Amino acid sequence: MLDDITIAHQTKINPIVEVATALGIQEDDLDLYGKYKAKLKNTLYRQLSNKPNGKLILVTAINPTPAGEGKTTTTVGLGDALHYLGKKAIITLREPSLGPVFGMKGGATGGGYAQVMPMEDINLHFTGDMHAITAANNLLCAILDNHIQQGNTLNIDPRRILFSRAIDMNDRVLRHTIVGLGGKAHGTPREDGFLITVASEVMAVLCLANDIADLKERLGNILIAYTYEGKPVYCKELGVAGAMTALLKDAINPNLVQTLEGTPAIIHGGPFANIAHGCNSVRATSIGLKLGDYCITEAGFGSDLGAEKFMDIKCRAANLKPDAVVLVATIRALKYNGGVAKTDLTTENVPALKTGLENLRAHISNMRKFNVPVVVAINRFASDSTEEIAAVEEACKQEGAAFSLSEVFAKGSKGGLELAQKVMEAAETPSSYQPLYDLHLSIKEKIDTISKEIYGASAISYTPAAEKALAGIAAIGGNHLPVCMAKTQYSLSDDPKALGRPTGFTLHIRDAKLCAGAGFVVVYTGNVLVMPGLPKKPAAMQIDIDQNGVISGLF
Repeated sequence: MLDDITIAHQTKINPIVEVATALGIQEDDLDLYGKYKAKLKNTLYRQLSNKPNGKLILVTAINPTPAGEGKTTTTVGLGDALHYLGKKAIITLREPSLGPVFGMKGGATGGGYAQVMPMEDINLHFTGDMHAITAANNLLCAILDNHIQQGNTLNIDPRRILFSRAIDMNDRVLRHTIVGLGGKAHGTPREDGFLITVASEVMAVLCLANDIADLKERLGNILIAYTYEGKPVYCKELGVAGAMTALLKDAINPNLVQTLEGTPAIIHGGPFANIAHGCNSVRATSIGLKLGDYCITEAGFGSDLGAEKFMDIKCRAANLKPDAVVLVATIRALKYNGGVAKTDLTTENVPALKTGLENLRAHISNMRKFNVPVVVAINRFASDSTEEIAAVEEACKQEGAAFSLSEVFAKGSKGGLELAQKVMEAAETPSSYQPLYDLHLSIKEKIDTISKEIYGASAISYTPAAEKALAGIAAIGGNHLPVCMAKTQYSLSDDPKALGRPTGFTLHIRDAKLCAGAGFVVVYTGNVLVMPGLPKKPAAMQIDIDQNGVISGLF
């Protein structure tokens, strides 16, 4: 089979104006970025506000493995299949980060015959949203350090600065830095560090803001530091929220593109689900719901991360009620969870598969706790045996979840027709969604609920630093906020090597941070990092471009 970028190069897609016209969008409501990309103006957002919503479908997955699950591919293929069946389907995704694109994971535009286009643009600079977020983040950092340099009238304690610089790249050497060296003219020396742009609170704020006014207010509410007396200091006190908003005035508008088969796709925002809330923007999903009979969105990594945050953070913030959940898995990934080495995953092994199915069962159980019907989509590979498929189907039946094979990677929309039918059936009943926990609970009670109900932990431990941070957050009014857990994506626990469905473990809380602008509390578990590193052979080493500007090696 052809690789992703070759398939993309061989596919002729429609001008984006034609895609918009088919949705009833006028050209005046578009900001065109060339022939195949456009931003949806705020005028359209206002026009659609009173229209009824379509059905909201969330796509999530089991814990990711080196074998891959194909969540974005399934999301795109499902949208194409619904479109093929005559339904007005809109796909809403996150924007790729350059960190994974040049690192280990690769791009985030789907694969095979279920891709969004133009894939090179989307995976690289796209419409510049990531750069705008990075610039706004680092403007605040520059203004903060300049304030200290120019007299520090707010009496900020340089040892208690909470807001970090950002860059949209995996660069481990920037995790911990010293700034302000070189003498008095170069600023006040202090410890600093970079996080990846997708983990920035500015990213979260952009994704959760309703409009420009809300964006500006949220940016102003970012907690940046404490004074020597222990008083919190917010971005608005530095007078820079307006300038940050100006940098983001275009970035707040969602981006319209299309799939290989011409299905509309809105791609906007890109927070990681292991270190942030892992969902595309509220504005993108809201527009998708107004424009389509079905809005298909995805949340990062497994149900324990992106999907839980979608349900407990994004749905609360935007008053969303998902109608069905698609849970993506592969038989080879389930065998990996059952103890099979990566090199042996194509060999039939029903006993190991049944052991690994405990991970799938856990994720089905997780999603049912939100009172939303679950459809399991097995992303099919040629090595999957009839006996293995039957074992997965039986497990789904036992858990009360619908089951479908998906072959959208190889067949496009036609490989997802059965899945589309199952999803439509699941979404017929009016949504009875409910969040996992009440906001009136304390932060620790929310952590306890997520850890035990979603992860399966039997106990939670807190470092002294975490205890101090949580007490400080409660003292300045953060108790009423939802919790955004930062945890490894590879396991239900905080130990990336604990595969399957670990039990009897203690979840280790090492720190916490109030993100008052975003409207949640980030809780850091285990050794999770907010600045990833590159692997020994980064994907960047495979990417090239010829003299005609044709890119190769991007996937």
